[in-house]
Amino acid sequence: MDLLESRAEIDKIDQDIVKLFQRRMSVAKEVAEYKQQTGKKVFDKERENEKLSTLKELADNEFNRHGIEELFTQIMSMSRKLQYGLIPSYQDDLAFMKISQINMENKCVVCYGEKGSYTEQAMEEYFGTDIKYFNTTTFKEVMESIKQGKAHFGVLPIENSSTGGITDIYDLLVEYDTYIIGEHIVKVDQNLLGVPGAKVEDIRTVYSHQQGLLQCAQYLEEHENMTGMVYQSTAASARKVMEEQDITQAAIASKKACQQYGLEILEESINSESNNSTRFIIITNKRYYFSDSNKVSIYFELPHASGTLYNMMSHFIYNNLNMTKIESRPIQGRKWEYRFFVEFEGNLEDPGVKNALNGIKEEAHCCKILGNFHTK
Repeated sequence: MDLLESRAEIDKIDQDIVKLFQRRMSVAKEVAEYKQQTGKKVFDKERENEKLSTLKELADNEFNRHGIEELFTQIMSMSRKLQYGLIPSYQDDLAFMKISQINMENKCVVCYGEKGSYTEQAMEEYFGTDIKYFNTTTFKEVMESIKQGKAHFGVLPIENSSTGGITDIYDLLVEYDTYIIGEHIVKVDQNLLGVPGAKVEDIRTVYSHQQGLLQCAQYLEEHENMTGMVYQSTAASARKVMEEQDITQAAIASKKACQQYGLEILEESINSESNNSTRFIIITNKRYYFSDSNKVSIYFELPHASGTLYNMMSHFIYNNLNMTKIESRPIQGRKWEYRFFVEFEGNLEDPGVKNALNGIKEEAHCCKILGNFHTK
């Protein structure tokens, strides 16, 4: 009976908490109206810190003080999210232009990698073959080409289903004023390519991009006579093998690269995962998004304090947004601090997306919308 009485009392307390929470949210709406009239920002960190300090002092032990801080941090976070959605000015500050299609007339595309690369394949599948384009040998050159106006669009690999994200690309998206306008997924079947007449047992050195070597790590381990060597790209590795005409050298690359450089396939599909695929992004220096875009990519940096990442993630939870990816990268010159890259489902026109983005932009140290796009 004592347990039943305790549970009944907890039920009554919980009902009171719900009533008080709803009353607090109602007052928060009044606060939003005042802030809209006066132009005040929703997020007032100094005010929140003072309030948390005062409330913690009302608790009678350390456990409760910590609980009070956590509880009211979340309550104030919910209040802010409510206010962001009520103040229209927050929803009009995204600075992206909606388009229905890409006009490729007098436009040029820059593609990472040599001729015959998987990136070139992704470019042709996305834009078609009747386009003006040129190749570069580094990720950075792609970004520089767009920055200098030599190209209007660029194609870069950003993630592999077997080996994960390509970290260099994330760093470049922060460094350069470029935006993701689309993505394309290519099923990657890596092949062992050698000069005509070579056999698998002849091979001693295998060249490929680091990603290619990682995707085929199991195959290389099974062939103790082979040593993997990192090279510029998969296609560049195929070109190197062709130029040097060394029967002991091979490349891990595509069938397209094999045809491009006159090599022979010594062994097909040597990647460890049969469903091995690479995701490529289409970038530009314009803030464009398609009307049917369904994925948003952002990055943000946070104060180096407990709970800050949790608070950022709650913007997705309370706006019912499905987060599909999160990646962290160290911030150069700031020990043990990180920037976060997040992708989630939605369109920039969706109220929940606007609400979440404006909340994150105001509360993070810095935030950039990297793009709103769809898979083609």
